[in-house]
Amino acid sequence: MIELYYWPTPNGYKIPIFLEETGLDYQIIPINIGAGDQFKPEFLKIAPNNRMPAIIDFNPIDGGEPLSVFESGAILIYLAEKTGQFLPQNWRDRKTVLEWLFWQVAGLGPMAGQNHHFVQYAPEKLPYAIDRYVKETNRLYGVLNRQLEGREYIAGDYSIADMACYPWIVPFEQQQQNLDDFPHLKAWFYRIQSRPAVMRAYETGKSYSSGTTMTDEAKKILFGQSAKTLQNGE
Repeated sequence: MIELYYWPTPNGYKIPIFLEETGLDYQIIPINIGAGDQFKPEFLKIAPNNRMPAIIDFNPIDGGEPLSVFESGAILIYLAEKTGQFLPQNWRDRKTVLEWLFWQVAGLGPMAGQNHHFVQYAPEKLPYAIDRYVKETNRLYGVLNRQLEGREYIAGDYSIADMACYPWIVPFEQQQQNLDDFPHLKAWFYRIQSRPAVMRAYETGKSYSSGTTMTDEAKKILFGQSAKTLQNGE
């Protein structure tokens, strides 16, 4: 059994996609990030950066005590190694998958995340910030589109690199991107979208996202934290 600490965000969706693809037994523990669940002391014990997703594996690779893992990229690698799936054993192919996984966690995710913030959530529209991150998101789409030319999946075979990148392309319209400008990425996107495991993961997410709104209080919780507020338990 794996406990998945989860909320339906791009990073959150990565892990249920993997779990659905492999059929691993898991239970979702919802972490409502708009309500501040990610700052509860019990969650911080397994996710010290107060970000979801995180997991607890009650049957870890080494057969020892239950093991917690935080950070979505680390979780994907851990689960891939645990199951022997979606991360090649051949070191050259493995290298390529890890390159694109790290490309997502260090580039596509953070840049698209800033795009989301300044386009959708910032209290005032800052043209320079919006232009900066919309253009950088566009550049990254171009990088991925070029990689997918002549390939069905990012690293050849379907892998954790695809699972990491796909959820960050799902909100392409909110990111002010047009998939028609990226034909190889577009074909890949709909190829991933049609996978039964992906459909199941997103269907599950609806039960947690339904009816949620980004209130002013939620924005304060999500965007107003500092080391001082965390230390004071605010």
